[in-house]
Amino acid sequence: MSELLLDGKNAVIYGGGGAIGGAIARVFAREGAKVFIAGRTQEKLDAVARDIVAAGGTVETAQVDVFDQEAVEKHADAIAAAGGIDIALNAVSVLHDQGTLLADLSLEEFMRPIDGFLRTLFITSKAVARQMGRGRPGVILTLSEPGAKLAAGGILGHGVSAAGKETFSRLLAVELAPAGIRVIDIRPHAVADAPAAGSYTKDLFEPAAAAAGQSIREFLDSGDMVQGTLLKRLPTLSEIAETAAFLASDRAVSMTGTTVNLTSGALVD
Repeated sequence: MSELLLDGKNAVIYGGGGAIGGAIARVFAREGAKVFIAGRTQEKLDAVARDIVAAGGTVETAQVDVFDQEAVEKHADAIAAAGGIDIALNAVSVLHDQGTLLADLSLEEFMRPIDGFLRTLFITSKAVARQMGRGRPGVILTLSEPGAKLAAGGILGHGVSAAGKETFSRLLAVELAPAGIRVIDIRPHAVADAPAAGSYTKDLFEPAAAAAGQSIREFLDSGDMVQGTLLKRLPTLSEIAETAAFLASDRAVSMTGTTVNLTSGALVD
């Protein structure tokens, strides 16, 4: 029997009912972690939890608004009191505009992803970081997007928020390293099978797909995003989840303060 990557670890996933958060939660549980999934929609959390339990994993759900700092801290305190926090992942999604140029972009549309993504990242990171270290090494994983590096029109708010998440992760790694806490950002591209799994990207990509006379999956499988990658394919939920499990494990113990590029070569760092 092969060794489990996360055996005995406690992992909290914010946005754990979403497409990426749920995929990672399932793999973390498969790899031996006790998984705590938090989010605003109990039905989505329950669906992920049923899959984990059916596969023999251990999971707890909590309906938590990640924009509520007090609620997030209370939830993290309860997990820590019950056994500690070893791994934390923020997979929270914020619906935002892509495709609108500056001339037609409102201040509210520009700020929505910047304030939304970074606010939740600050709140969740602060809540878990104070429960890590002190002889118990921890790992904080974040998620960004290619917009952090792309030179493209129509993604002002999206690109600035993605770059902000990567910068936040890198600088947080500096602060937390003395306590033995690693911080790693994961940068996937558009995820081929995420819309079908209930991701908010279904609403994000639907107008462009409809304009091209394609389904969303056809749009993602054959559009400009795919052609802009070296591998001519987009990453999948499974690939992102498997990578996250490795990064959260002791096998990646020397990695921190970096962004892991899962864009299939859309960006070459």
